[in-house]
Amino acid sequence: MKLLSEDKKNDVLVSMIKQIKANYPAILEANKKDIEAFNKEDQAMYDRLILNEKKIDGMIQAIEEVHVQADPVGKVIESKTLDSGLEIINKTAPFGTIMIIYESRPDVTVEATVLAFKANNKILLKGGKEAIHSNKAIVELWHKALAENDLSTDYIQLLTMNREETQEFLRNPTEQLDLIVPRGGERLIKFVKDHAKCAVLVSGRGNNFLYVDPESDWQQVIKVILNAKTHKISACNALDKILVNTNIADYENKLKDLDAILKSNGVSVLVDANVQEVLNENTLIQDESVWYEEFLEMKCLVGTVDSLEEAINQINKYSGGHSATIMTTNKATAQQFMEQVDCAAVYHNASTRFTDGGQLGAGAELAISTDKLHHRGPLGLKELVTNKYYVYGDGHVRA
Repeated sequence: MKLLSEDKKNDVLVSMIKQIKANYPAILEANKKDIEAFNKEDQAMYDRLILNEKKIDGMIQAIEEVHVQADPVGKVIESKTLDSGLEIINKTAPFGTIMIIYESRPDVTVEATVLAFKANNKILLKGGKEAIHSNKAIVELWHKALAENDLSTDYIQLLTMNREETQEFLRNPTEQLDLIVPRGGERLIKFVKDHAKCAVLVSGRGNNFLYVDPESDWQQVIKVILNAKTHKISACNALDKILVNTNIADYENKLKDLDAILKSNGVSVLVDANVQEVLNENTLIQDESVWYEEFLEMKCLVGTVDSLEEAINQINKYSGGHSATIMTTNKATAQQFMEQVDCAAVYHNASTRFTDGGQLGAGAELAISTDKLHHRGPLGLKELVTNKYYVYGDGHVRA
């Protein structure tokens, strides 16, 4: 697509901010239709689906953050002139067309779009059917913002296909797709990977771990666990698994303390066989597959390890590659953990809830990538570009 000037793109963002501010009631009314039709038994999805004025304010803030960020397109990565006189410049360039497939969250319809658009990409939005009214209302505002600035609405498209139609579109797209980002659970990610014919950047799966080292501050441990587990259960950066080193002082009483505090905060506690010897009234996990699960509910699995190495191995085996944290006062132990755990974000004495574009200083994010190509972690504005070589010669031919 044609490269737009930074001013033109920013003008669209300013127009969108005005559109949202003028249409709070319309957005909330559209969301109300989605809420009324939704089965509220899935608490995590319900939390992601529901909009209120605070969430709409967050949409505006996301646009404002991107508005003040520099245009990521056309930036020189490297420039050199060879002995032959051939001039080579490597610059950032748009991907082209990005498709994002996501569940529930209508705020993604703003956040993903503002990032893709400012990086000069066309974006195809495939939201879940549960948010159809909300997404239509928001995309209609995007189209008004584009029209106000004499731009085609083709830059931002909402796809309303069912599962079978989506599958066919992925296999045989009616237009070129350069990148697909599935933002959701394991089933969604697998569906996209099984059928897509272009690059897929995986995002969304959490299954995050916290390891309690023998040299840890117990009050700090409890504080971090409660925040990571209960602050927002619908987030992919919420805590799922806790590994306690059996060599910790007062081991049994600390397990009992942790169990009591989690339950008093509404968290159900699953345990492995070692922990059940202490917490014998708790549900024992019956299948290894539970270690791979992302819960997205007020549920946590507590297990034990005998060493740092065992904790690292267990996290690398079972986690989703999203976030993991170590609670310890020993900096050398923390460094070993952080270097050897294979996750997009690793923490020392901090909650996994910080794995978020805004919290990590990247601003608004399209998703949290757990892939290693081309970027890992929050996909902010600077990460929504690829690169292109500009090679200038004067009749050069290769010998």
